Amino acid sequence: MTKVAPIFIHFSFYVTFFLFLTHANSQAQEQGILLNLKQLWGNPESLRHWIPANSSSHCSWPEITCSNDSIIGLSFRDYNISGTVPPFVCNLTNLTTFDVYNNSFHSTEFPRALYNCSKLEILDLSQNFFYGAIPDDIHRMSQLRELSLEGNNFDGNISASIGQLTKLRKLMLVQCPFTGSFPPEIGNLSNLEELGLAYNSKMVPMLPSEFGKLKKLKFLWMTATNLIGEIPNTIGDMEALEHLDLSQNNLTGKIPDSLFMPKNLTIVYLYKNKLSGEIPPVVEALNLDVIDLSENHLTGAIPDDFGKLKNLTGLALFSNQLSGKIPDSIGRLPRLINLKLFNNNFFGSLPPELGRYSMLERLWVSTNRLTGQLPEHLCDNGKLVEVVAYENQLVGELPKLLGNCSSLESVKIYKNKFSGNIPSGLWTSLNLKMLMLSDNFFTGELPERLAWNLSRLEMNNNRFSGKIPQGVSYWRNLSVLQASNNHFNGMIPRDLSPLTILLLDRNRLSGSLPSDINSWKSLNTLNLSQNAISGQIPEELGSLSGLTELDLSENQLSGLIPSKLGLLKPTFLNLSSNHLTGSIPSEFENGAYAYSFLNNPSLCANRRSRSFNLKNCSARRQKSSKNSYQLIAWIIGLVIAVLLGLFISFFVIINYKKRKHGLHLTWKLVSFQKLNFTESEILSGLTENNLIGSGGSGQVYRVVVHPSGDMVAVKKIWNNRKLEEKHEKEFLAEVKILSSIRHANIVKLLCCISNDTSKLLVYEYLHNHSLDRWLHRKSRATTFSSAVSDVVLDWPKRLHIAVGAAQGLSYMHHDCSLPIVHRDVKSSNILLDLNFNAQIADFGLAKMLVKEGEPATMSAVAGSFGYIAPEYAHTRRINEKIDVYSFGVILLELTTGRKANDGDEHTSLAQWALRHIQDGKPIVDALDEEVKEPCHLNEMCNVFRLGLYCTGTQPSTRPSMKMVLKVLLQCSQSIRNEEKNAAIEMFFTS
Repeated sequence: MTKVAPIFIHFSFYVTFFLFLTHANSQAQEQGILLNLKQLWGNPESLRHWIPANSSSHCSWPEITCSNDSIIGLSFRDYNISGTVPPFVCNLTNLTTFDVYNNSFHSTEFPRALYNCSKLEILDLSQNFFYGAIPDDIHRMSQLRELSLEGNNFDGNISASIGQLTKLRKLMLVQCPFTGSFPPEIGNLSNLEELGLAYNSKMVPMLPSEFGKLKKLKFLWMTATNLIGEIPNTIGDMEALEHLDLSQNNLTGKIPDSLFMPKNLTIVYLYKNKLSGEIPPVVEALNLDVIDLSENHLTGAIPDDFGKLKNLTGLALFSNQLSGKIPDSIGRLPRLINLKLFNNNFFGSLPPELGRYSMLERLWVSTNRLTGQLPEHLCDNGKLVEVVAYENQLVGELPKLLGNCSSLESVKIYKNKFSGNIPSGLWTSLNLKMLMLSDNFFTGELPERLAWNLSRLEMNNNRFSGKIPQGVSYWRNLSVLQASNNHFNGMIPRDLSPLTILLLDRNRLSGSLPSDINSWKSLNTLNLSQNAISGQIPEELGSLSGLTELDLSENQLSGLIPSKLGLLKPTFLNLSSNHLTGSIPSEFENGAYAYSFLNNPSLCANRRSRSFNLKNCSARRQKSSKNSYQLIAWIIGLVIAVLLGLFISFFVIINYKKRKHGLHLTWKLVSFQKLNFTESEILSGLTENNLIGSGGSGQVYRVVVHPSGDMVAVKKIWNNRKLEEKHEKEFLAEVKILSSIRHANIVKLLCCISNDTSKLLVYEYLHNHSLDRWLHRKSRATTFSSAVSDVVLDWPKRLHIAVGAAQGLSYMHHDCSLPIVHRDVKSSNILLDLNFNAQIADFGLAKMLVKEGEPATMSAVAGSFGYIAPEYAHTRRINEKIDVYSFGVILLELTTGRKANDGDEHTSLAQWALRHIQDGKPIVDALDEEVKEPCHLNEMCNVFRLGLYCTGTQPSTRPSMKMVLKVLLQCSQSIRNEEKNAAIEMFFTS
């Protein structure tokens, strides 16, 4: 025994030492694998901290998860890595997790190298650039519990062998170009808890009845996957189901009674399908938290047993054909937060106890046939944010308690039969942003002070009276006041500093317009027509550079029209039916203002025009001052003779000098369209009075072509030797591109006129100017009668503009013989005609590519801050995706109303929008309050999301313009198809 013990001790020592060496060698081997990965991926900046040290240091790296000093997990989410998945990654023999979400990994097929990772349980390849089909032998990854392949380019049919991965608990196959239908074998995944199949736009599948076998499934997401047919009755067999989203598909037929059978079901989204029939009872799903069956073809009434859903927080049934009375029991639901029933045929009164027992936040019941009064308890619990009840037949006074509801942000109750005074506290409600009361029978007066946050007040077509308060400046943030067709009297306030839009037409206002109007500089729309305003038009109106719409018609104004008024260049002007005298400013002597001066007998014009309806001033002067003209003519003739002699001498000298230096000033006109003007008409119109804009490359003039009265826009390239070479290239680029393409959404280049020292581009003139003027200067388009409500850039117009611009860019990228990249897409380069059709302009920086999708490298970055794609700023490499990024910024401008460089003090709009979502804030909070309507929320949110998608950091994650156009057309089609022009809205939980 004494000899055996030492031998045993020595043996144990050697075994321990051997195990230590083996362990140390294993750790060194693992670290070597990691360093090889880093080198294979080009030593990315995000992995610069991977520095070899002691053998176990890699377990402290944040991308690495270890167990017992051995690597079990690799996670590179959002690391901006570009590369492939090498086979040697499976030399990490204990690897259970491989996560490369949102990078630039690529491969022409599924990375089969991972088959050798025998312990792999979690695989996330989402948001990368993998191609090809899911292999038929993917079942070899038999240990997988989670598989996420979303946001790649996997195509073809989804392999049925996925149904053999029986350990799967989570399967995400979202947003890939799959074709065919969903394999019924997915129903064999008996342990599956989460299934995502949404946004697979190339598929046209039915919902497999075999999915009913997924007894453990809690989450089913199949939004926008072109589902057809009926919802199978087996859906009720998913007894664990909690969240069901089948929205934005083409489902038909009735909603099966079995849908609400699962006891754990809390959320049902079926909006935007083609479902019909009546809503089935829901008593078997008492745990329901949210029901969204909106945007279908459902009929009948809301079942009474909906009042038994005590856990219900949100009910959205909008945009159906539902009718009947809204059950009173819904008003007693204790957890109800959002009730959205607009755009149906409901009648009768609203549930009288709405808001009494719950923290009600949003009541959206517009566009129905509701009668009676608004429930008095809406804000009993102090959480009410929005009341949207317009286009009904509601009557009586507003509930008094609304005057004490400090949480209110928006009240939209126009087009009803309300009467009486507005509760005094409502005018000054703490958080109120929008108050829309038009087309009712309200009475009372405007208060001296309004809610500090109120930005829009609409009260047209009521019976309000009294004077407009002189202290409008106390209204702080109010930018829009529409008070047409009321009984207001007194004078126009001198101080209008917060307002951009003021409509006071069809009232009883009198007195003269104030001459001290420095506080009016924010105005861009002013309508005071059909009042009793007298006196002269103040000259100071001409200094309001932002004023683009002015209507002073049908008043008692007299005297001359100030010449300074011609500086405004308004899109709409109406001074008709007054007592004005003298000649009109020369800037208005064209067809655009043909009806602006009617019924002013003492007005005249200095030019003759077929489309102009005024007497000729020169003919009147000739009749009354014939002798004076003869004397003046003799003097003028003498002066002309002297000047002519001087001019001839000067011309001879100049011509001699130019010939001496070999200069030739002959103008050359090259036309690209049929023209109705000559080069001399264009050249004579390049005067200071016709200047409408200037930029980095030149000046733009608006020139009237006689005798037709048509207008053209003329771009004159700057004459600057330092910039000569740069602008020469831009000039040639614009001529080359615009002369070779024809598209309704690309500005028409009519001709170019040039000589050795000057270059002119002549375009079709677009009367509504550029998109940025409408979005960011709050301009408004032409209106032709004070009886017509003001034209605003509402959401349908904005979406129409987005579609038009996308059509132009899609044509440039995909349909030209050589793809064209614009490089300077921005809202100021999208021009609008009278019908708000968009045309893309300014091709001075455009570049033709050798091949679609193939990048080119530029010597310098060009573009405008806020619109420049990040990879272009860093690498100067261009392809179509830099235009997609810029267009995405425009979509964010259209939806939020913000400028491209208006995120906050440190970020652009695109960065601000992304952070808004990352912070978990609702999209609806980011939308432009000026156009945010319940009936448009769905489109606005979808376009906002599309803007985020287009402004992705990685160009490969951005959609093509063809795909962008497809999404926008779908949004636009949904608006056109809605009854009463009410668009779609998406349901949001609080």
